[in-house]
Amino acid sequence: MQGQLSELDIRSIFQLIDIGQQTGELYIESFDGQANSWLIFFANGGILYAGRANEQLNRLQDILHPLQLPINWADVNLSNLTPLRPPEYGALWWLLENSYLSTQQARSILHRLIEETLFEVISLHQGRFSFQFHTALSPQLTEFNVGPLVKRVIRQLQGWLQLQPHVNSLYDCPLLSDTYPSEASSNLPPLLAMANGKTPIVQISRHLNRNIFSVANEFYPYIQKGQIQLLQQSKSPSHEATQGPSIMNAVPRIVCIDDTLAVRQAIEMMLDAYGYEVTSIANPVKALSLLFSLKPDLILCDVTMPELEGHQLCAMLRQAPWFQSVPIVMLTGQDSFVERVKANMAGATDYLTKPFDEPELLALVEKYVGRGNPKRLAPETLLEQEISATLNPDNWSHL
Repeated sequence: MQGQLSELDIRSIFQLIDIGQQTGELYIESFDGQANSWLIFFANGGILYAGRANEQLNRLQDILHPLQLPINWADVNLSNLTPLRPPEYGALWWLLENSYLSTQQARSILHRLIEETLFEVISLHQGRFSFQFHTALSPQLTEFNVGPLVKRVIRQLQGWLQLQPHVNSLYDCPLLSDTYPSEASSNLPPLLAMANGKTPIVQISRHLNRNIFSVANEFYPYIQKGQIQLLQQSKSPSHEATQGPSIMNAVPRIVCIDDTLAVRQAIEMMLDAYGYEVTSIANPVKALSLLFSLKPDLILCDVTMPELEGHQLCAMLRQAPWFQSVPIVMLTGQDSFVERVKANMAGATDYLTKPFDEPELLALVEKYVGRGNPKRLAPETLLEQEISATLNPDNWSHL
């Protein structure tokens, strides 16, 4: 089942899945000027999980913030994840299995994740959707009935519409202005204390364990009085790189797998100039074994290659524990909805359409691994020779 949102709205799609008691994965892509896409998993018509297609752990960490759990995220082991399980869902299971959360807490958090996603997608009218019949997400924490969830979110959206045009985006950042009474500014309530111009409404709602509309509604009187300004944020927190703080001496390692020499050379030239360590591999079968030694921070993978197709390579990598959370970006010459769905089903994090220019490539790379380090030291000669011997057989120059 697939089509245009202008022909069939989200609520109708949910209703069809609910009535048919379908099990599978709904992929939604919007036409709002940005590449926004979402995944919603169903089992027998009930919702198991919902989030952005490239959701990492930022959102979950925000929701866990009020609990102040002693979690070292570097220790979170996602090795038991199936290839298509979203990292956020897998991390929630890890926290439950390691007794950081009770079952009730985990269910409550999952409900919040789903509700926030529905708040974003239910009002979409321009975009595309595809429902793929699929085995259910496993293991299952719980199933939520579609009807009550949708009704709850619709009530919030109806209230949200009453706040316009003063409040437009859940990613706008409230900023307490100088017009707020100075005598009261020394003892701000938690909501206003977070109005620092850097924290979006949606993130404030997570930290305060409240829904998005209630937070925006409480800000509304202050906005009307001019005591709160809303600053636009260029991208949502879920789109930001999920790596830790950048280290000046760190060099993000990127592997490009593409059978076209011109593409490999172009990517190497572009990224090397901006301080990234780039290794290109022409043969996807050789890449499959070499990647375990290289342990890259990001993989750029062509879709159409001989011997092993890019989607197959991506799906195989996702079965290995090390590559459960490594961003994999598909390079495709076809910018079609079907290609995007295929990439998503294979476990790809994102895609980049050929031909692309330097700003497009750099923006995507920075999104997932941060900025490079142009001042990095040149690789040691021995390492260069070792990589060259491994990657470049006698006929490498003829590839």
